[in-house]
Amino acid sequence: MAHAPQIKIPATYMRGGTSKGVFFRLQDLPASCQQPGPARDKLFMRVIGSPDPYAAHIDGMGGATSSTSKCVILSKASVPDHDVDYLYGQVSIDKAFVDWSGNCGNLSTAAGAFAIHAGLVDPARIPDNGTCVVRIWQANIRKTIIAHVPVTNGQVQETGDFELDGVTFPAAEIVLEFVDPSDDAEEGGSMFPTGNLVDDLEVPGIGTLKATMITAGIPTVFVNAADIGYTGTELREAINTDSAALAKFEAIRVAGALRMGLIKAPEEALTRQHTPKIAFVAPSTDYTASSGKLIRAGDVDLLVRALSMGKLHHAMMGTCAVAIGTAAAIPGTLVNLAAGGGARQAVRFGHPSGTLRVGAEAQFVGGEWTVTKAIMSRSARILMEGWVRVPGVPC
Repeated sequence: MAHAPQIKIPATYMRGGTSKGVFFRLQDLPASCQQPGPARDKLFMRVIGSPDPYAAHIDGMGGATSSTSKCVILSKASVPDHDVDYLYGQVSIDKAFVDWSGNCGNLSTAAGAFAIHAGLVDPARIPDNGTCVVRIWQANIRKTIIAHVPVTNGQVQETGDFELDGVTFPAAEIVLEFVDPSDDAEEGGSMFPTGNLVDDLEVPGIGTLKATMITAGIPTVFVNAADIGYTGTELREAINTDSAALAKFEAIRVAGALRMGLIKAPEEALTRQHTPKIAFVAPSTDYTASSGKLIRAGDVDLLVRALSMGKLHHAMMGTCAVAIGTAAAIPGTLVNLAAGGGARQAVRFGHPSGTLRVGAEAQFVGGEWTVTKAIMSRSARILMEGWVRVPGVPC
């Protein structure tokens, strides 16, 4: 019996921050996949190797974690005063589903570098040596991200001595600015959809929890670690091997999504796995990171653990870091209180792989809190480039 041959598509495999993904130029995709829809979703699932009942991604480019099951499309900017459009797809591991509801902050770093690599930035804006300011339009959430990408001899400088906890080797530092990161595209149009810095969140089967629900960076539900039986020092194994714990976190996430107006019925959460995120916070204390490094209480302002696609993240999602930095800057939120309270423009928090510093500029205007900018440093590099080959996908 004859079978159709594989097709090959130009692609670049990149690390950005503590994530990895397969990057495409829009123009290189098959014609049927250059528009949103089932053809594109089917292609990206097959590229990654999903859905995979073995949860291993042996037959695809995915890494069987939420941090490594991602695809990105870049194209020339559709919005004035920007260089590129950046569209991000979070591919489910075990379900036939691609979630387009949010951004990946880590891969935003790689988007800036890839835009230069792929010839999508006007050469006149790229210095021979120095920093190229790449103006990114994040198409999923319709927000601006500014990436400050180091350049040497007209090319992206990828090697360097910047160390990022959760990434094994040092690389060149890329500074990201998330401009006006509160997600006013969401229903309600407010950084705090409920209108409160802290709510009593009723979670079926669990009870009532104090929660801060915010839409800066990415919609996120913060709860206190102590209220759900944790210390904030947990590593992945303590959560991800406990099916009851994962079910509890999903129940909190669904309750938060309903309260934030992101979904109208609990079953809709199945088609919105990427957002909102669920995170738990605690005051700083000593703990040992997954690398074996001792993190002292004095090294951080607070501890944060966050789940992505139903599992505890090995470090911290970039967009969730924006939410953490923003919430920390606003007196009275659970994040701010865990950090000791008071006004602050930056926070360093402990996560499973180590620590991360993020800054945010928040102000109280017209009776509401707003955030103008969040800033953090990451790194990115190309791991492989060429073509990705895909069987059995009609294009």
